[in-house]
Amino acid sequence: MLNGKHIILGITGSIAAYKAAMLCRLLVKEGAEVRVIMTPLAKQFITPLTMATLSKHPILVEFFNPENGEWNSHVSLGEWADMLLIAPATANTLAKMTTGIADNLLLTTYLSARSKVAVAPAMDLDMYAHITTQQNLRTLEERGVAIIEPAAGELASGLVGKGRMAEPEDIVEQVKAIFAEEQRATLSGKRYIVTAGATIEPIDPVRYITNHSTGKMGYAIAEELARRGAEVKLITGRTTLATPEGVERIDVLTAEDMYNATLKAWEAADGAVMCAAVADYTPISVADRKLKKSDDDMRIELRRTKDIAKELGANKGCRTLVGFALETDNEEANAEGKLERKNLDFVVLNSLRDKGAGFGGDTNKITIISRTAREEYPLMSKREVAKVIVDNIEKIER
Repeated sequence: MLNGKHIILGITGSIAAYKAAMLCRLLVKEGAEVRVIMTPLAKQFITPLTMATLSKHPILVEFFNPENGEWNSHVSLGEWADMLLIAPATANTLAKMTTGIADNLLLTTYLSARSKVAVAPAMDLDMYAHITTQQNLRTLEERGVAIIEPAAGELASGLVGKGRMAEPEDIVEQVKAIFAEEQRATLSGKRYIVTAGATIEPIDPVRYITNHSTGKMGYAIAEELARRGAEVKLITGRTTLATPEGVERIDVLTAEDMYNATLKAWEAADGAVMCAAVADYTPISVADRKLKKSDDDMRIELRRTKDIAKELGANKGCRTLVGFALETDNEEANAEGKLERKNLDFVVLNSLRDKGAGFGGDTNKITIISRTAREEYPLMSKREVAKVIVDNIEKIER
């Protein structure tokens, strides 16, 4: 359940901080990638070295490294995470979360987080029972924060009552349950097609025409759709990527192959995301033997391939259709033209002029353009971009 999940573990200034070491270890053992943010006071209760060793990442405390000026971006951290888990969460931190006070890196990350947030309160029984703390917990819960209830028992003060942070094993189980609840939701019962990767147009038995697409963006979208309960058919060109869990994969080679497979799948689909880099042209004739080099120039005559997205758009009905536009110039005008010509619900624009966008890398920078809106997003991982795209699909489905 937690394999591959990105979890930020926030540790605040509580005696229960010692439990964070075991909690971190258990999360990593479950396959999660854990980044730890500590408040300055938390360092008085557990050392950053301990948490760095267990998480296998440097510990973040301040907004920047005073030795080299390296910035710890709360925005990037908030985008990276699948969950922000604050354990232990003191009464002070809960109050600041409720009122929007952002006086440390953990709190600014909370305000930037797009992910699920969970807190495991830890404090003395009177502090926990206080009307202010209880109101703050109710407010956070109303805002979507998951509250991992503290246990009753002997407290650091020597008193006995409710306020002990839940045990690490129990917290991990509740984190799993939160993710499981997310996965059951939203797109259950929907059937989606995702096209991904590059097509290959043969010239002879050895050579072919293709492009630099690796399929990473399409595979991330297929994975995110499946995570939200959709039945996904991933129609893919050649790639080295593993098939996402819960996704039906259909391998194709040429643009013609992808056209046929996609139209067949479209008959029973509720929507499609056209992410593949399909060749616009293919050789008119393919040699059955390797073409030998000579002293003369070689000319290959090409013909136009079929426009898959346009064909789907012409038979769209009330279904959802999303396209991509990778441009190098006149980006928005070209994307808007594609939106109209192909009858798309929205188009995802990225430009090769943006550093970190385009083929091969693990990041992308996109603008989503529909007939009524235009929203530009910062540079993000392709996994995070997939979440944004599926969020926009969900808006249409509602």
